[in-house]
Amino acid sequence: MTKIKDIIQYLEGIAPAAYQESYDNARLITGNSSTPVTNLLITLDVTEEVVQEAIDKDCNLIVAHHPIVFKGLKSLTGKNYVERTVIKAIKNDIAIYAIHTNLDNVFNGVNKKICDKIGLTNTRVLVPKKQVLSKLVTFIPKSDTQKVLEALHRAGAGHVGNYTHCSFRVEGTGTFKPNEEANPHIGKANLQEEVTEDRVEMILPAHLEGAVLSALKQAHPYEEVAYFMTSLTNSNQEVGSGMIGELAEEMEPFDFLKHLKNSMDLACIRHTQILPESIKKVAVCGGSGSFLL
Repeated sequence: MTKIKDIIQYLEGIAPAAYQESYDNARLITGNSSTPVTNLLITLDVTEEVVQEAIDKDCNLIVAHHPIVFKGLKSLTGKNYVERTVIKAIKNDIAIYAIHTNLDNVFNGVNKKICDKIGLTNTRVLVPKKQVLSKLVTFIPKSDTQKVLEALHRAGAGHVGNYTHCSFRVEGTGTFKPNEEANPHIGKANLQEEVTEDRVEMILPAHLEGAVLSALKQAHPYEEVAYFMTSLTNSNQEVGSGMIGELAEEMEPFDFLKHLKNSMDLACIRHTQILPESIKKVAVCGGSGSFLL
């Protein structure tokens, strides 16, 4: 039977929690992750009415975009709608999970969906996120390089934009001398050994460091695996705030506003003063977006 943690694992495979902003609280907010899921309710915000709907429809998991709890609660007395909603969910054994700015920040998340509905092409992240990448450098005996590379790729290393299986390698000579306590894959105790090795370098998402190192150690033939893991300041072009794209053809401002209204199925839209220039390139943000101006 599907459990809450299975749903979370699936969702965070699309939008890793590591990509949420520092102020956010995207996570399981109430409930036990080991509980089997009866039914699931999806919502933008969690309110008392939404919890009641979950009760009426026999849903014990609510997946929301906005977290009902942003900051720590110092009491649960029902003095505001946040506390009342949390109390009601707990009383009725309903779990609440929020997937917020991490879903905004991934390439195929909220902003890409807006771009698709508007009809934008050549899309890219408006402000790519920094310090979410790492680089692995390791040394592999040449006969085992391909096997280890495949294990690292399966763990999530070597993905760059639309490309997978990305790595750099150069051949060299590794030297070592095992002592009496060693159990070497190659060589004998107290004898200097030389092995033709590949130095392999790969980029990976920082939140996958643990999984990638585990895969490296399981696939590598050596008893002691030599590696370096380095945090990078490079921007990840696939992760970040907002998105920018282009219309198939330039549109006059009022025509674009009509197109926006129709494509997003809106009753009304708010806008600033109309400018005279025709519109071709459009930036979007599934949130307030003031910091992107």
